[in-house]
Amino acid sequence: MKKIQLSILLLLTVCIFCSSCATVFGGHVNTYQRTRPKDGEPQRRVRVGALIADVILFWPGTIVDFATGAIYKPAPNEPSKQENFKTL
Repeated sequence: MKKIQLSILLLLTVCIFCSSCATVFGGHVNTYQRTRPKDGEPQRRVRVGALIADVILFWPGTIVDFATGAIYKPAPNEPSKQENFKTL
């Protein structure tokens, strides 16, 4: 009986930590996504698809995504990593 309870607890723990879609599938989180905008700066835009997936799959994942900043879209003028590799 204890083995089953431990397995269920372990499964729930893994689901909680791996359920935040933007953190898992969003890629690298940059400083633009992590820092809050100051007064007068434009607000960060939210990745709507990741937000909907978090709410549908496991809503506590939204807390993880907002805490890490992964739910926000990267800066619009920041070059992608693929462009950096092309110049090398």
